Amino acid sequence: MIKKIHLLAMIVISTTLPLTACTAETGETAVPAESAHEQAPPMNNQRLFEMLRRIDKNVEGSDGYWQLSVAGYTVSVITDTQADRMRIVTPVASTDGLDATQLHRLMQANFDSALDARYAIANNILWSAFIHPLSSLQAKDFLQGIGEVVNLAITYGGSYSSGVLIFNGGDSGEIQRRELIDELVKKGMAV
Repeated sequence: MIKKIHLLAMIVISTTLPLTACTAETGETAVPAESAHEQAPPMNNQRLFEMLRRIDKNVEGSDGYWQLSVAGYTVSVITDTQADRMRIVTPVASTDGLDATQLHRLMQANFDSALDARYAIANNILWSAFIHPLSSLQAKDFLQGIGEVVNLAITYGGSYSSGVLIFNGGDSGEIQRRELIDELVKKGMAV
């Protein structure tokens, strides 16, 4: 069961990339196939690049590896067409100094508040990552993945949340309630 929690200040993609686009030559509105109740063609690097360019016109990279800026974070999108995989990642922090309590909290978040993105560690860096098969990736899932990755980076050290939902049965909801009560007490707003 999933319940709603606080709304993050940052919902990255919903206003950045509309579901419809106006074509420059004709002025007509082009609706992606998946939003027109048709089966979308398999995702590929060209379609990904087109979406990335609409999010950040200064996207850098080449076929299968791109970097773009979203809310001040450098986001990398990496594909492997042979393995049919795609990942979206952004560095969050150095792992130097991460203690057992912090690692425990990251694992709690991965269970209930990170949703489809996850915290991960590689090369002494804490990453926010979203991984999906490439060919079955839908545009809305890709955009949601970018938003979740960036939100996990933004909320690191706070709510550790990739969105506005928490999956029940984990620890994050109670931790966040306790932190809110403590903050209100500290400000003299609670008894």
